[in-house]
Amino acid sequence: MITDVRAPQGHQQPYSKAYEQMLEKVRYEGAYPTREKADEAVRLVLAGFGRQLTGDERVDLAARLPLEAARILTAQIPDNQPLTGWAFVKDLATRSGAPLATTRWDTGSVFAAVTAHAGPHLTTRILHQLPTGYALLFGQAELTPAA
Repeated sequence: MITDVRAPQGHQQPYSKAYEQMLEKVRYEGAYPTREKADEAVRLVLAGFGRQLTGDERVDLAARLPLEAARILTAQIPDNQPLTGWAFVKDLATRSGAPLATTRWDTGSVFAAVTAHAGPHLTTRILHQLPTGYALLFGQAELTPAA
């Protein structure tokens, strides 16, 4: 997969224990064969998410993520018009050249780890800020207000 934020191969600094644990969670959730595959998914999804998330939710999430993950998220300039959840997955698939199903799987695996770091209150705040379709990516029901 192509990522937006990548350390040069062979010159990579060791990761913090917190980021290693995050990678292991993503690897487990996504059933990735290697930590490197989990790292690729994290970099792709967090870079894309950094283009969507703004405001206090962005700052609060970055503060709760491991430093390496926070840097990936905050290195991106937020888009003026946020994408729906499905458009987000399609955008990541286009950028990475991966199939939509694979990209959807990557997104869910990474967001499971993000949710573990964010906690339920911040995750709810994040989902209220974003357009429709993200709750399912975060493994939650998409609730809509009654008309």
